[in-house]
Amino acid sequence: MYSALMSTSERLIEATRELLWERGYVGTSPKAIQQAAGAGQGSMYHHFAGKPDLALAAIRRTAEELGAAAEAVLSGEGTAYARIEAYLLRERDVLRGCPVGRLTMDPDVIADPVLRAPIDEVLGRLRARLAEVVQEGLDSGELHGPGDADDIAATVVATVQGGYVLARATGSRAPFDSAVRGLSSLLTPRTTAG
Repeated sequence: MYSALMSTSERLIEATRELLWERGYVGTSPKAIQQAAGAGQGSMYHHFAGKPDLALAAIRRTAEELGAAAEAVLSGEGTAYARIEAYLLRERDVLRGCPVGRLTMDPDVIADPVLRAPIDEVLGRLRARLAEVVQEGLDSGELHGPGDADDIAATVVATVQGGYVLARATGSRAPFDSAVRGLSSLLTPRTTAG
């Protein structure tokens, strides 16, 4: 499953990320992590103090990847609308759900301030970055409406996360795509009559 070139600690982190996404914190046992990573108990505890330490490394990695993927499209070329649309339309495994969003529904992760911190941080950075792009669009007159940039950014994040939930609930990506299309139509730039 993992490259032979990956170090044991990398295999453990990647295995934990996958298991957290699939099973949640409680369902991710040290034995399951070791089996998925092809690592022994001694190797796991050589690199990590225990399951919470390993889960934190995995959650941080997941949050970093989400942040980097969002930043790549939000910092890309094009208008504010085009960059927001690129964020909304970027490739996702919709039926698996968002790996960060799924962690917000895990009571054991949310109850632990240390495990929750990377999630709070990445979602806060995402909202802030989206708000910057929205504000660019509002300032240039490209985007319009009575909404505040922070409120619109929160709506974008909520639409994506809610779309994941609806898609998983129905077993179809159609609700996700519908939510994205609906939000895109609400954000469509103003056209000027010539």
